[in-house]
Amino acid sequence: LPLLHCVQRMLASQTEGELRVTQVLKEKFPQATAIKVTDISGGCGAMYEIQVESEEFKEKRTVQQHQMVNQ
Repeated sequence: LPLLHCVQRMLASQTEGELRVTQVLKEKFPQATAIKVTDISGGCGAMYEIQVESEEFKEKRTVQQHQMVNQ
């Protein structure tokens, strides 16, 4: 059954959680050139890998960039 879930996940598009987080990030960073959200918790939404490329991060320390995304 876990293997079947993995195969279904690979064939499916984004999960509801991934779509929701992506939408929030698009609203927060309208000038972003790339936003990628991946549920790395196996589909339950407990943990996401998030990548955002935006000029808004220019000259900000990594910690500041993370704070901006987490807000």
